Amino acid sequence: MSVRGIRGAITVDVNEEGPILQATVEMLTDIINANSIAPHDICSVFVTVTGDLDTTFPARAIRQMEGWELVPLMCALEVPVKGSLEKCIRLMVLVNTDKSQDEIEHIYLGGAQALRPDLTKA
Repeated sequence: MSVRGIRGAITVDVNEEGPILQATVEMLTDIINANSIAPHDICSVFVTVTGDLDTTFPARAIRQMEGWELVPLMCALEVPVKGSLEKCIRLMVLVNTDKSQDEIEHIYLGGAQALRPDLTKA
């Protein structure tokens, strides 16, 4: 078994608690479903947000998901590169899995599809 990183990103339209929490759950749910993983398979989740999203911690949404109470979570600010994608939440989910690197499905939703068009499904 290996530890693999699963990437995800999503954008929100507004800097408000509800949309940020909802988008975080949507993205993580898609990652879970696409990769057939359960909370007990997770090593940790690293969450970043762009500096324009400061009304809540996205990890709050994950912590409230059933079975995710004990998963280690950490939030941080994304590097503020000029001209980079705004209002973006990113996840790095570290998971114990027998899947090979090329079997991992990364999830990019909304405006975040522009970050990795090579990994975005049509």
